Amino acid sequence: MSPTELDFDACYRAVSARDARFDGRFYTAVTTTRIYCRPICPARTPGARNVRFYRHAASAEAAGFRPCKRCRPELSPGDPGWDLRGDLIGRALRLIDDGGADEDGVAGLARRLHITERHLHRLFVSELGVGPLAVARTRRLLLAKQLLTETALPVTDVAFAAGFGSVRQFNATMRETYGFTPSELRATAGGLTRAARREEAATTPTTVAGAEGAQAGPAVLRLRLHGREPYDVEGVFTFLASRAIPGLEVADATSYSRVVPGGTITLTPQRGHLALDVSVADTRQLARIVARCRRLLDLDADPAAIADALGRTSLAPLVAARPGLRVPGTFDGFELAVRAVVGQQISVAGARTLLGRIVATAGARTADGHLFPTAAELLAAELDGLGLTTRRIATLKELASRVDGGLIDLDGAQDPAEAVRELLAVPGIGPWTASYIALRALRDPDAWPTGDLVLDRRMAALDIPKEHLERWRPWRAYAALHLWSHS
Repeated sequence: MSPTELDFDACYRAVSARDARFDGRFYTAVTTTRIYCRPICPARTPGARNVRFYRHAASAEAAGFRPCKRCRPELSPGDPGWDLRGDLIGRALRLIDDGGADEDGVAGLARRLHITERHLHRLFVSELGVGPLAVARTRRLLLAKQLLTETALPVTDVAFAAGFGSVRQFNATMRETYGFTPSELRATAGGLTRAARREEAATTPTTVAGAEGAQAGPAVLRLRLHGREPYDVEGVFTFLASRAIPGLEVADATSYSRVVPGGTITLTPQRGHLALDVSVADTRQLARIVARCRRLLDLDADPAAIADALGRTSLAPLVAARPGLRVPGTFDGFELAVRAVVGQQISVAGARTLLGRIVATAGARTADGHLFPTAAELLAAELDGLGLTTRRIATLKELASRVDGGLIDLDGAQDPAEAVRELLAVPGIGPWTASYIALRALRDPDAWPTGDLVLDRRMAALDIPKEHLERWRPWRAYAALHLWSHS
């Protein structure tokens, strides 16, 4: 299904079958009830004459439809089509999810993308039927709906956590769009909230494990993150655990915790979803935390499409052995770039040691550990004596300078191909490093770490010719993870 076109018959068949493969790709709006749903909604399938299909939830809301309280569109995984394309619309949607429109408005969003606000609006209307402001408003409303339904966070805090400028604006927008106030929604969702609490009461922590052990702290705010099944939980968490930076992260095969500005987050697998536990002083970070955790865990991928493509190639045995494999992303693009540079030509364990020293030296100290240093902080830090070579320090400084100066944007605004070109212009960053950054930070599903010795050895051991790399497009990043994971 094209990201810009919806086939009515194909959508209706998916809704009739409650096909989970289409969850997040479109929404079904019912004209008789004025409600829009996910394709997997358990409600009785409406007659074809009474439905409309929309690419984005914002399009359905702009047409006057309200989100279903039963299937909860706010829990939908993202549409993988935008990530695959990586074009202006895809990058803009990523920035909106990251809270960019809340902080800088649509004008700021356009500036980061290096286009005019008018052109950005025109692209959105052409692709989605609504402008970026409507998309940002829907994202705020759906996050607020999830917070009202799943947590006991006061309505005032929900308003600011979701990105609204005031409680009055929050109340007015929800009443105008949904026809009820936040308090009314919470009252009608009370039973669902209690059920969610009962289900997770046994596993919800009362403290957060920081980088230096369990720390007493405020009550943890828990949210559910959903992705498409199958999901290779063990593969993702093991990958992150083997690369956890001392002082910043604590991870094993069943959980991942890290220090973030103002607190900590913890991710743990649950039945049918991932639990995100957030303990931060400023809940206005919440939208960004949710978006970045989704990218870290690659929750918006389409495992069926990836398996179908790679399963018909020489990788078929590996694909069958690891259903739902994901490409672990990153919480911060600059952080991943530093990891890639430090990890050049040394072991994973050796890189962890050096990165731990960098974090302890340059990262801001918090009650829970250290934050990863920003580009400006790394640029100002003294890195001699940490075990890094003079050449490696020079590469890190130049990288930090270009990121701090805006020449390189690794958090979604820059075209991936342009970002790779800028990375290759940094002395000390070659094709492998730039490709690895593209694979994990830029979320390029076709990135391939050129010259990776482990990949070359695994392909040779499996008798896979290098010509097969072309057969794995556009999913070469997932092919690389299958080979790295194979033993």
